[in-house]
Amino acid sequence: MPLRTPLAPERELQLRIAVAVVLVVALPFALVHTFLYVLNTVGIAMLEWITGRAWYGRFYVDPALLAVVVLGGLALQYRYGPGMILGSVGARSTDESEYPELHAAVTRLAQQANVPTPAVRVVDTDLPNAFAVGTPGRGTVVVSTGLLDLLDEDERDAVVAHELAHLKNRDSSLMTVAWVLPAVTFYLAIAAYTVLAGLFRALGNSHSGGNDGRGLAVVVAVVVVSGVVTLSVSAVFWVASVLVHRVLSRYREFAADRGAAEITGSPAALASALGKIDDTMPSVPDEDLRRYDGGAEALYLAPLESRSFDSHELVSTDVFPDTHPPTAERIDHLQEMAAAEET
Repeated sequence: MPLRTPLAPERELQLRIAVAVVLVVALPFALVHTFLYVLNTVGIAMLEWITGRAWYGRFYVDPALLAVVVLGGLALQYRYGPGMILGSVGARSTDESEYPELHAAVTRLAQQANVPTPAVRVVDTDLPNAFAVGTPGRGTVVVSTGLLDLLDEDERDAVVAHELAHLKNRDSSLMTVAWVLPAVTFYLAIAAYTVLAGLFRALGNSHSGGNDGRGLAVVVAVVVVSGVVTLSVSAVFWVASVLVHRVLSRYREFAADRGAAEITGSPAALASALGKIDDTMPSVPDEDLRRYDGGAEALYLAPLESRSFDSHELVSTDVFPDTHPPTAERIDHLQEMAAAEET
C-alpha cells in the first residue's frame, strides 16, 4: 500500500551534514593558519637570508577579522550561490501556463513532503536531469526539457519528489557552500603553478650577466619557495575539501531516493526514471555535458556520465569518488523497497 505520510527526517544524513558543516567552516580557518605557520617559519627564514639579519616579528591575522572574512564569505555563498548555479546552467523561470502539469506536481508533492512549495525552473536541453538548490523556504527545483520529454507522469513525480527530499534534508544549500574551498584552493594552486612555470620559462630565455647575480638568485629563491609552498598547501586543502564534498554528495543521493519513495509511495517509479536517464545519458553530446556541468554536477539527480572532459577538469573521477553512487546500485535499493512494500 502506498505510503502517503510526510517525509521523515533522515537522521543519519543530518548527522553527516552536521559533521560536514563543521568541516566546511573549519577548513578555511585551518588553511589561513597553515599559511601563517609557513610564513612564520619558512617566510621569516627567507627574510633573514635575504637581509642578513635576525627577524623577531611574526606574521599575524586578527582572529575577529578572519572570522568576519571566512564566515562572511560562506554566508555570501549560501545566499547567492544558488543563483549563480542557476545562471551557469541557463535555468529559466516558468509559469503555470507554460508547464501546468509540472507546476501542479511540484505543488502537490511539496504538500505531501511538508515543505514550502519551491520555485520551478526549466533548462532547455536534451540532457535529461534535474536538481534543487536553496533551502526549504527559498528553494528552486530545476528540470530539463529532455527529462520532461523522456519520463512519464509517475516517473516525473518521483524525480520531483527526489529533489524535494534534498530541500527537506537541507543538503542542497550545504553542497553549494561546501564547493567554495575546493574552488578557492584550486585557483590558488593554478596561480602558483603559473607563476613558477613563467619564472622557469623566463630563466630559460635569459642571457643576462653582470654583477646582479645575487639579486637574481634572491628573486628566484623567493618566487620558487613561495610558489612551491602555496601549491603544496593549496593542494592538501583542496584534496580534503573535495573529499568532504564528494562523500556527502554520494550519501545524500541514497537519502533523497528513500525520501522520494516515501513521498510518492512508489520506489519503482524512481527506479524506472533512473534507468531511463542512465540509458539516455551516453547519447548526450560531450559539449552539452560540459556546458551543463557549470560546477553543479554533484547536485544533479543522475551523474553526467560518458564524459570526455580534458585535463582542465576540476576534479578527476579517476582519483576521487564519483559525485553519485552507481545508478545500478540506487535502482537495486529502490527495487528492494518496492518488493518489500508488496509483501
